[in-house]
Amino acid sequence: MAGGTYTLLVERPSGGTVEVGALGDLSLPAGWYAYTGSALGSGGFARVDRHRAVAAGDNDARHWHVDYLLGADGTRVDTVVTTEADAECAVARKLGERFDGVDSFGCSDCGCRSHLYHHENRATLSAAVERAHADAA
Repeated sequence: MAGGTYTLLVERPSGGTVEVGALGDLSLPAGWYAYTGSALGSGGFARVDRHRAVAAGDNDARHWHVDYLLGADGTRVDTVVTTEADAECAVARKLGERFDGVDSFGCSDCGCRSHLYHHENRATLSAAVERAHADAA
């Protein structure tokens, strides 16, 4: 498999409103976010490089909900966890058992409540992401 499922661990150092395409203006507090997506196409995990470029300000295109978050001032990708399996929704649902999600974020093509979860503590969120990927593998 050339790709699979990934979760970006993202730091947002200050809170505020972010305009997120069709979702409109979302109030996103400071803290840590876990965004889970799929990289199942021919480019595989190269999608993660594109996300890093958006967060670094090197790519201004906004195609997906996460692009708007990553393009917000000060937001950065800290860590990426990957699994070579089609487990995007399984990972997102597992994270949703423990953390507050941003309704409808990143899940317009599935039945999940959210694919973006927030927590104020990096270590707690990171450990949960690692566990969710291990369970899904």
